[in-house]
Amino acid sequence: MAGFPKSVLSPQIYSLSGSCLAGCYCFWIPIREQHYQDGKYYCILCYLVIMYHGHALALAFAVHEINQDPQILPNVTLGFHICDSYYDATMTYRSTLDLLFKSHQFSPNYKCDKQRNLIAVIGGLGAATSSHIAKLLDFYKIPQVGSDLEIFAQITNRDWRYLLLSISQMQCHELLKYCIPSFHCNLILNIGIVHLLQYFGWIWVGIFAVDNNSGQHFLQSLEPLLHENGICAAYTKRLPYIARLDKMEEHIEICYSIYKQLKNDIHVVIIYGESLTIAALRFILTLGGIENEKLYFKKVWIMTAQLDFMLTGLLRGWDLQIFHGAIAFAIHSEDTPNFSEFLKTINPHWNKGDRFIQVFWEQAFDCFFPESWEQTEVMGQCTGNEKLEDIFKPLFEMSMTGHSYSVYNAVHSVARALHDMCSSQSNYNRGKYTSHTNKRGNTVKMQTLQAWQVMFSEYIFFPQKIGKVDPNAPQGEQFTIDESMLVWHPGFKQVPPFSLCNERCRPGCRKKKKEDQPFCCYDCILCPDGEISNSTDMDDCFRCPEDHYPSNGRNTCIPKNITFLSYKDPLGISLSAIAVSFVLITILVLQIFIKHKDTPIVKANNRNLSYILLISLLLCFLSPFLFLGQPEEVRCLLRQPTFGILFSVAVSCVLAKTMIVSLAFLATKPGSWMNKWAGRRLPYSIAVSSCLIQASICIAWLATSPPFPDVDMHSAHEEIILQCNEGSVTMFYCVLSYMGFLALASFIVAFLVRKLPDRFNEAKFITFSMLAFCSVWISFVPTYLSATGKAMVAVEIFSILTSGASLLGCIFFPKCYIIVLRPGMAVRVRRSSHNYGCAC
Repeated sequence: MAGFPKSVLSPQIYSLSGSCLAGCYCFWIPIREQHYQDGKYYCILCYLVIMYHGHALALAFAVHEINQDPQILPNVTLGFHICDSYYDATMTYRSTLDLLFKSHQFSPNYKCDKQRNLIAVIGGLGAATSSHIAKLLDFYKIPQVGSDLEIFAQITNRDWRYLLLSISQMQCHELLKYCIPSFHCNLILNIGIVHLLQYFGWIWVGIFAVDNNSGQHFLQSLEPLLHENGICAAYTKRLPYIARLDKMEEHIEICYSIYKQLKNDIHVVIIYGESLTIAALRFILTLGGIENEKLYFKKVWIMTAQLDFMLTGLLRGWDLQIFHGAIAFAIHSEDTPNFSEFLKTINPHWNKGDRFIQVFWEQAFDCFFPESWEQTEVMGQCTGNEKLEDIFKPLFEMSMTGHSYSVYNAVHSVARALHDMCSSQSNYNRGKYTSHTNKRGNTVKMQTLQAWQVMFSEYIFFPQKIGKVDPNAPQGEQFTIDESMLVWHPGFKQVPPFSLCNERCRPGCRKKKKEDQPFCCYDCILCPDGEISNSTDMDDCFRCPEDHYPSNGRNTCIPKNITFLSYKDPLGISLSAIAVSFVLITILVLQIFIKHKDTPIVKANNRNLSYILLISLLLCFLSPFLFLGQPEEVRCLLRQPTFGILFSVAVSCVLAKTMIVSLAFLATKPGSWMNKWAGRRLPYSIAVSSCLIQASICIAWLATSPPFPDVDMHSAHEEIILQCNEGSVTMFYCVLSYMGFLALASFIVAFLVRKLPDRFNEAKFITFSMLAFCSVWISFVPTYLSATGKAMVAVEIFSILTSGASLLGCIFFPKCYIIVLRPGMAVRVRRSSHNYGCAC
């Protein structure tokens, strides 16, 4: 195909070559022989891939733009020559040699045509084709420029630099300046796939890759990236490149194996291949019987940028409905309006150098030219007035596709590099790789991919852009997708499908890896007691903060309630009412005793000790109010010492009264030495000394380790208990022990004098009161130790009220009964007291 000349005074003519841009798709008959005659290969049945001719036209359009632009390559006219590889290694090598050496005849290693200065080769579209071309071009120092991100998928940076360094250092730097960014495209594709899978939570996917070096490189780069991001490949299968019917028998077993994998319940499948991989996959699905199962074949296909949604040759009559809703990554492309206008000028006779145009026209419009040898009665004759815009998508696009745009930019890259080499004003920086602009001034974005979704209606192709992948965007914006535009397989009911090895672990459970399974496969086990998981698929459960507790479902932390025994609490109200009742009763008893202070029954057994005992009991019944309410520093400091001292006063008074009774009866015996101990000061001495000892213990307690407000977050599961910490538990039990010692002493003395005459029975009442008192506090200790929170405080208050009530009831109620209801008995009590010498 000839180039478009530029009107210059002394033009230099340079030539570009495009390989596998026209794309003749050749089926060989199964005789397994290829015939070579007169320097040409013959195949039995040949179909031109219509879309590929669009790539050739994009190359022609780019050369036309450059030759018409006086700002680039003045005095230089670019031409181009397009060869075909027929998807065959032998044909690729021969076409490359023809390109290098053939003029009027084929003379390897001889340059016979000085007018053809080959400066670069663009292509081909397939990695295998590009690799075959590169092996020959390397010997002859001809640079090869990639027109697609797939071309260099299997070539490392080092190999590419070696290829370019084989030319000249100037050419090397100029071409590196424009072409190195393409090395990152495959990485961008992988990143886009990972972002898409993460966006929808697809972590269990199938992978199909074409069975060549390009597919191997794709798997080697993608699989570690999937693993790093928590995504597993359920299976990895290699797709045979089925392009020749004579090799079909070799692939039948592989095809059935692939179809079997596709029939499983894995909903998301990643497909990596070359331009004709979709056609090969469609053939595999038909071979497996997909025509009868389309409604049940629910898949989300994720396609890479190299794939073309097209069928050619014998498959052109088949539909692609099975791929409806596929998500495909496409090479970045810009709108080029002039290209559409250029295509409208194309007709079968537009350029005599276009050897593919008539074959393209016949197969695109199902017609034939009279001079064509391939005539049948089915097709009509071509008029030449057919319009390219009438060709159904995706067979042909009137706008630049991603592949065509890559070809277009590749031509501009070579032209810019050549311009910089030829220009004496070249100011490039060696080794600095920058972007460039094409004819329209658009920056060539080699590192951006677009995400498209493909819809099919019968044989009509409807692609729509749904997002993009831009690694240069800010974090969080590198992958964008418009979920509202997505259309899913009808079997998914317009809801994104799940693609998991097993059901997700709900909150409240954690993952447990299954033995001999990928890390995406796991069991779900309930979190241990006291731990939660608050999101799905958590590896470990965790404990709630101390001021929270796990919910019943073990999926959230609930704030603990702050609790203490308050006046508003039902238990607090009950205890307060009982305490107030006992206070009122004690006051009433005290009033009765004061009112009848001169009666013999009040005077008997030391009236003043009775007053002190009643007042101490009154204060004891008031002391529970120090235990109610929110613990504060003053409350905590006062409540236990106050309780201990007050009860010590009460019990010491009881002990003093008991001692008086005992000494009084012993002193009545003639010559008893007890007479000198039965004085008036003895009871006060017993009471005061006993109280001072308890007070000393309390002072030592407050001085060394005083009680303080504390928070207990562990005793109750759902509560934070505000309480008073006793500071020193030892001192607390010392106070109780001393009080118990006084009570035990009183009980023993009272027990010894219990057989006094029945008319004076206070000793019996003291015995009963001490028995009840000791019983209460002995049962208090284990109950107190086993209780927590409000119950602990309530146990102590109850013990205070009960023990105080036993003293009040057993000692004073009998006397009140006599004073109020049986006043006549007071006379007999007086006589008895005189007869036994009781101190009044």
